[in-house]
Amino acid sequence: MDGRDLVRSVKAVGSGGAAHGLRTMRAAWRRRRADATGLPRRGAERARVPGPVQDVEPGSGGGVVRFARTELRITVAVNGAVFWGWDGAGPEPSYALAGRCPEPDPRAVLEPDKDGGWRVVAERVTVVVSRHGAIEVRTPGGVTLRRDLPPRWWEPVDGGGARWMQRSEVAPDARFFGLGGRAAGPRLRDGTYRLWNTDPGRPFGPGDDPLYITMPVQMVVADAATHLVFHDTSWDGSVTLREGEEGAGSGHDRAGICEVRMDGGPLRCWVMVGTPARVLLVWASLTGAPALPPAWALGHHHARWGFGSEQEVRRIVAGYQERGLPLDAVHLDIDHYDGHRVFTVDRERFPELPVLAEELRRDGIRLVSIVDPAVKAEPGNPVYDSGSAEDAFVRDASGRVVEGVVWPGEAVYPDFTHARVRRWWGGLYEERLAQGFSGFWHDMNEPVSFTAFGEKTLPRSARHALEDRGGDHREAHNVYGLCMTRAAYEGLRELAPGERPFLFSRSGWAGMQRYGGTWSGDVATGWPGLRASLSLVMGLGLCGVPYSGPDVGGFDGNPSPELYLRWFQLASYLPLFRTHASLRAGRREPWEFGAEVLEHARAALAERRRLLPYFVTLAHLARRTGAPCVRPLWWGAPEDRALRDCEDAFLLGDGLLVSPVLDPGADRRTVLLPRGRWYDTVTEEAYQGPGQVLVEAPLDRIPVFARAGAVLPVRGEDGGLELEVWAPARGRSGGGLVVPDAGDGWDEPEIERYVTRWKGRRVVIRRDGDNGRSEPVHPVRIRGLDGG
Repeated sequence: MDGRDLVRSVKAVGSGGAAHGLRTMRAAWRRRRADATGLPRRGAERARVPGPVQDVEPGSGGGVVRFARTELRITVAVNGAVFWGWDGAGPEPSYALAGRCPEPDPRAVLEPDKDGGWRVVAERVTVVVSRHGAIEVRTPGGVTLRRDLPPRWWEPVDGGGARWMQRSEVAPDARFFGLGGRAAGPRLRDGTYRLWNTDPGRPFGPGDDPLYITMPVQMVVADAATHLVFHDTSWDGSVTLREGEEGAGSGHDRAGICEVRMDGGPLRCWVMVGTPARVLLVWASLTGAPALPPAWALGHHHARWGFGSEQEVRRIVAGYQERGLPLDAVHLDIDHYDGHRVFTVDRERFPELPVLAEELRRDGIRLVSIVDPAVKAEPGNPVYDSGSAEDAFVRDASGRVVEGVVWPGEAVYPDFTHARVRRWWGGLYEERLAQGFSGFWHDMNEPVSFTAFGEKTLPRSARHALEDRGGDHREAHNVYGLCMTRAAYEGLRELAPGERPFLFSRSGWAGMQRYGGTWSGDVATGWPGLRASLSLVMGLGLCGVPYSGPDVGGFDGNPSPELYLRWFQLASYLPLFRTHASLRAGRREPWEFGAEVLEHARAALAERRRLLPYFVTLAHLARRTGAPCVRPLWWGAPEDRALRDCEDAFLLGDGLLVSPVLDPGADRRTVLLPRGRWYDTVTEEAYQGPGQVLVEAPLDRIPVFARAGAVLPVRGEDGGLELEVWAPARGRSGGGLVVPDAGDGWDEPEIERYVTRWKGRRVVIRRDGDNGRSEPVHPVRIRGLDGG
């Protein structure tokens, strides 16, 4: 027995009430006993490396290279993605991939290379395998982007799964991004990042890692090209990064280093090479197009843990309406449940919830419900009873149902890695729809079990179906939230086939964008939390998840009026725009921070409403291209090293550059501009990039710039769609894409393409269609003509 655990147990009993403390103490000891008896003991191990090449077997798109102690399967797909798997691992089965793998590229062939190695040459990439198992990824011009050294395995002498390590070298100028939702970043500095979805159990800031969504997905940006690499295994692991240096030491370059260590699972990898837009297009073709949120979900959401009653919801909504503030959705947290039981309603505090939902809907406001995975283990609870009859809950190695402790008390957990259980769970949302809810917010699905000590999740020995392959929580943990959201998405598609589901989930994994988005989780109130909010959104976008946003004001504390307003202004330019706070935190309504903040928040809300057609267009383009709505400044110029290091501004689509204020007391800030001409959207003053400019950032706004030539769909004064055209630079043209869609159905609206140019002394805009160019079908407003 660990003495520190005993101390934690005593503290747990003495805090938060004896019943809660005792439950978490029992849960911790149950978890420890389950793993002591249910996990294989790791004894002596032997190390293994590939050894020398023995022979090869060419195949379509690549082939198999056999080494003395393993074999490597390598394939280049028709979309240009490269797959390789060691020990004969193939690309399937995989929770990340959507549908079947792309076909191999028949033009890519395995052929001999120098020094006894082999290579596969394709249109966009060349892959070279050395005779001892190193793998180089090169551009068509022969520049090495990545060199994976021969991998190493550690195998138990008495059998069982192997741990493995893969060390890679990248260009000295390369920068690392991604790995899921990371509070520090979006550029990932030197350090070790864990791959294990984790509820930190408290509000987090930039120094906290890991968090709720971890993904073995990296985007590596270098002068020669960008590449995305995905190690497809869901086991616990870590990624250690070290940026390179040019001219380090005695004048020699030092390569950047990436070292991936996994506790198990296959050693298999996907690599995509090209521009940032290209690699995320290929990534989306592999892992699935991002789900398209309904148009209302791109508006403003208000949430709180602790609304408490229908009367309180009506009071908050009335506050928005009386002050003329736009509101599109209200979120109900766990306090609307009956005893925290999922898929229930507290009838005393919410006696007529469907009536409330209908009243709000008539005013254009939707209700969104929190949904937790844990089910109160109580006979008579309909969800528990039906789940027990379905044999839906996770069991331990001895066959007993695993119990944990969450908000309702003793709870059990559905095994979402089983298709039958997903169908059962998806059907439960019928109750939510009947209550009038239009969207769903998944929480606590890392999954969480409160414990007095140790990891706050299920035992690693807990058994899961894993699509009938069988396995334990070591493999299922990171995909638990992904599979829960899949269950909801597929269930809602059947229950409400005419509407696009609106889902966002605190936890997930590679491919989660197929079913919805995410939010920051419990970000700490404070200026560091504000900065972390932007890092999370940008990093997740580069992993293929375009829809996310933070809790405005932070989850836990009492933001100052200035902090609240700056957070509100940032979030008004992010895909998910939601105020939210914990039960013990201060209010988050804009009018609670004084008349000045209210008026500035009103302006931010009005601009968000005006830009809704642009957000709708970006959501449609994300679905079709995989491109995130929020993009780093280097998106269009990854070779610009200054832009690669910029983390305090972002591009919103192709047309806007947003420069939030992230520091207290600031009333102006430096903005790094990419190449081209940019207009301040308020003053219409023009600036020329690349370069830095110092601009005003008064409390009433944050600096936002429009790219010269941009065509932005906006909401006109009459409520209809209008084209806002920013004058191109003299002698140049511009343009933009518009997807007109104000609904939440499944129609695929046509993409409207517009081009703009100077004609004499005036700017003209034309729609570019199959039958040539024509006049725009929407009103046009041209801006920037007097920008200087």
